[in-house]
Amino acid sequence: MTQGAGQGPEVRTATLRDFRVPAYVHDVPANVQEPGHDPAPPAPAVPPHAEPDPAHQEPSLSQPSYAEPAPQDPAFDQPDGYTPTQRDLPVINRGDTVQVQIDTEPAPRPTDGLGPLHVVGDVHGYLDELIAALYEQGLIDAEGSWSAGTARLWFLGDFTDRGPDGIGVIDLVMRLSAEAAAAGGYCKALMGNHELLLLGAKRFGDTPVNSGAGTATFQAAWLLNGGQKSDMDRLQDVHLQWMSRLDAIELEDDHLLMHSDTTAYLDYGDSIEAVNDTVRETLTRNDADECWDLFRKFTKRFAFRDESGPEAVRELLDAYGGVRVVHGHSPIPYLLGEVGTEDTADGSEDSRPQIEGPHVYAGGLAIAMDGGVTMAGKLLVQQLPMDS
Repeated sequence: MTQGAGQGPEVRTATLRDFRVPAYVHDVPANVQEPGHDPAPPAPAVPPHAEPDPAHQEPSLSQPSYAEPAPQDPAFDQPDGYTPTQRDLPVINRGDTVQVQIDTEPAPRPTDGLGPLHVVGDVHGYLDELIAALYEQGLIDAEGSWSAGTARLWFLGDFTDRGPDGIGVIDLVMRLSAEAAAAGGYCKALMGNHELLLLGAKRFGDTPVNSGAGTATFQAAWLLNGGQKSDMDRLQDVHLQWMSRLDAIELEDDHLLMHSDTTAYLDYGDSIEAVNDTVRETLTRNDADECWDLFRKFTKRFAFRDESGPEAVRELLDAYGGVRVVHGHSPIPYLLGEVGTEDTADGSEDSRPQIEGPHVYAGGLAIAMDGGVTMAGKLLVQQLPMDS
């Protein structure tokens, strides 16, 4: 099927440099106490994993020889056809500290009937921030166990890369899935482009693929876009199997849930079942070029942002159902154009992205859920439907 009939070209953010892990991840505990408040509960226990090597330093992610030169103009005016052989999205180089606060009394949740629906934006390895956000919404207790009864929880993809503990995030989501099911609710997850990237890096490594802009490899693209050696070292068969079976798109309460803000899903089927089957079959065939093409299409972004955005959203809703699209992938600061330059990225409060919640746009037809946790923004967990 053709993508985005009548739609303007999707574009990608011009590149300044790759995302970096904010300093607060290593220096500030997730449970921060405000003066005059009782101490927050301890961070929940998560599945055991290897302790980080204090001597380890992130590798220098220099531009591979096949990569295009990084554009210097940060304006969003790049043509369609993005192939991720260079760093994706610029970084706000701030070094400011974000304090994650947890209410000591989570909101009560129903214990029977059809529970409320929540969605989680891109996590990217920020396990402590995820735990804090889930606890604040009453979805887990102080020990990190499912406490939401029959509630429904959907993760919109991108569990790993850029942040410090992607495997810990996957382990937590897998455990909560079992606990939620036992309580009569459920916790499910969608396939993000970084799941496809990690699967490709593990399966194909440095095997050359035809990127559309020269020769590329999954391994180089994974490193260039925030791949963490600690995640790869701890990656097990159970994680690979879980990721490879994730759905790409789903419909819940008239909300069309997907990871990427692109119409590329239409290339893989004219129904939700067809899209999910095609994506899983593509991964099963284990063809490097075919998997790269899938990954490349799921990296496209900003299809719903400009004047043609409502039309693009309606094309998806007409094909798959629902009244609103809910997606991650593109950080809200970039959708809004509220990102600073290196001249203003001084670590001050004014230079930090001010993200309070999801971004509703495209004439009210789309909800963006990536709060930009990788750039000292906010990891978003939102109950649906939203009022606005």
